This record gives sequence, C-alpha cells and structure tokens, in this order.
Amino acid sequence: MDTTIISEILKLTIPAFIVFLTVYFMLKYQLKRELEVKILELKLKDSKELKILRLQAYERLALFLERIAPYNIITRTLEPEMLGQELQYAMIRTIRAEYDHNLSQQIYVSASAWNMISQSKDEIIKTIGMISAQVPNEVSAHELSRIIIDAIANANVPLPTQYALDFLKAEARELF
Repeated sequence: MDTTIISEILKLTIPAFIVFLTVYFMLKYQLKRELEVKILELKLKDSKELKILRLQAYERLALFLERIAPYNIITRTLEPEMLGQELQYAMIRTIRAEYDHNLSQQIYVSASAWNMISQSKDEIIKTIGMISAQVPNEVSAHELSRIIIDAIANANVPLPTQYALDFLKAEARELF
C-alpha cells in the first residue's frame, strides 16, 4: 500500500512540478524580455534627447563662430568717437566673453570640433592684434575697422571661423 500511495503522489506531483517549472521559466523569459524592451525604450528616448541637445550645441557654436567673424564683431563693438585701440580691446573682450558663454557646449561636440572652435577664436584674436599693431594707437576706430576688413578681404583665404563652421556642419550632419 505504501508503494501505491507514493506512486499516486508521484503521478500527481511530477506533472505539477513540470508544469510549475514550465510556467516559471516562461514567466522569467517573458519578464526578462519586457525589461529589455523597457530599457531599449529608455535608451531611445535618452538618445533622442541627447541628439536634440547636441544639435542645439552645434547651432550655438555656429552662431558663436558667426558672431566672432571680424565683419560681425566690428559691427557689434564699434562706437562713435572710439579710438582704434579701444575698438581692438572691445573686440577681443567681446570674443572672449562669447567664448566663455559657450564653454559648456564642448561636452556635446567632439574634441576635434571643440579644438577647431578654440583655434578659430585664437586665430581671430591674433589677426585683430596683428593688424592693430600695424597702425598707430591714435587712429580712429572707424579707420581701424576699415583696415581690418580690407586686410581680411585682400588675404583671399577663408577666415578661421569658416573652417571651423564647415567642420561643425559636417559633424552635425553625422547625427542624421
């Protein structure tokens, strides 16, 4: 009788145990898949948001490069009755302030792009300094601005800001 009871118990428990294991592993697999899907959805959402932030950084840095181009920086800093030396200092101060304002954007662009931005800023400041050093300190700001614009136009080479802007555009296109 003991053998028949054990045999009956085993007939009931073994299939129940097999069903339990099947359900357990199926649920475990299903929950794992759902978790993977949720993680993927979060990554995609973060990726979209990061892409938007990166694109905004490229826009801000492109604007920075446009704003520090000599033609634009002269227009924004030139004031009546200003001396050439005052214009030079105002332009350099404005370029550095613009750069400082955009420092945080470097985390969204490549190191190469940020180096291009920094080099561009340095080259523009150096160019303004070199041209300004060739004229007397007493020259008017209007005269210095004309000399700077003529020197850049006669150089027949793209501005450093243009190289950096082209690089930024190419890198931004890679986002899409």
